[in-house]
Amino acid sequence: MTTWTIESVGDELLACEAERREREPFTDDWPQLDLDTGYAIQDRNLKRRLDRGEKQIGVKLGLTSRAKQQRMGVHFPFVAWLTDAMILPVGDPVPQGRLIHPRVEPEIVFVMGRRLEGPGVTCSQAMAAVESVWGGAEVIDSRYKDFRFKAGDVAADNASSGAFVTGPIGIPADDLDLALEGVLVEVGGQIVDSATGAAVQGHPGEALALAANDLARRGHAIEAGWIVLTGGMTDAVFAPRGASVACHFTNLGSVFLNGGEGA
Repeated sequence: MTTWTIESVGDELLACEAERREREPFTDDWPQLDLDTGYAIQDRNLKRRLDRGEKQIGVKLGLTSRAKQQRMGVHFPFVAWLTDAMILPVGDPVPQGRLIHPRVEPEIVFVMGRRLEGPGVTCSQAMAAVESVWGGAEVIDSRYKDFRFKAGDVAADNASSGAFVTGPIGIPADDLDLALEGVLVEVGGQIVDSATGAAVQGHPGEALALAANDLARRGHAIEAGWIVLTGGMTDAVFAPRGASVACHFTNLGSVFLNGGEGA
């Protein structure tokens, strides 16, 4: 049995990412890997990413919808980091050559107009800090086989980060009812799922407030200009080679992805 540490788990996760290699969750061998330890690994690996030249551009939330929490057996959301290496340029295919088992989920995305720092941030306070709202899609990935993990595992793995793309339309938050903003998920020309913003903690602003308050506990804040992915509105859909995936929002336009060919 391997004796794991914050450093060795962090190194192994970065190696799995670089090598497109999946593994069993660390909690199989290290049950003491709890949420706080997972976040310590996440923060440590952010520093490693920045040291190798990536730029920190925002945060993402994972497992914000009740449906996803139930499916994954995890009952609270996670906060993780975004860097510029995770941006998927519009029109580019899903990067099969660097991801293990990508899945796509629709997201409501915020661009922050001013700094947001917890604790005690409310939904209304969080929304007042938002500059614009966008439709988006996150291409989630996981270094764990079959997306099997516990809370500490997924926090350490940067909440299954992979890549993300935003849509063509940015709208001021006051011009939208985000709880009612709908999305249709289309795969191969067939609608496979739908949801509204209410699936994300009741309102995406609640997810934003949760992120600010959780980050405050860890000594961080959400900075002006950052991008915030508020979490999947529906369950994620597979994005195999050759697939076409589209997320059609009520007011935020459509986001189109293709599975590409990859390696």
